[in-house]
Amino acid sequence: MSFKRKAQRERLAKDKKIENAFKKKLMMFDRLPDHCLACETDFDKKSREMVTTWNVVVREEVVRLYCPDCWQKAQDVAEQFMKKRETEVS
Repeated sequence: MSFKRKAQRERLAKDKKIENAFKKKLMMFDRLPDHCLACETDFDKKSREMVTTWNVVVREEVVRLYCPDCWQKAQDVAEQFMKKRETEVS
């Protein structure tokens, strides 16, 4: 088998793996919670605004949903933690 053909097969296999992983995560949409994990604000799956602004975190088989306010608070806390850690290391 030529090197060119082998490289093409490897590329196709990699693309297929990525596509399958994406499909698997997309199929987890039915596992999406009905409310924010932190503040329990209701989530409407039919609202375009909510679907585009809320944040979904998928780790292994667990799906977590966060409203924009809670997500921003978490980002701020993480940023403060990183700044504090940098000053302690320096």
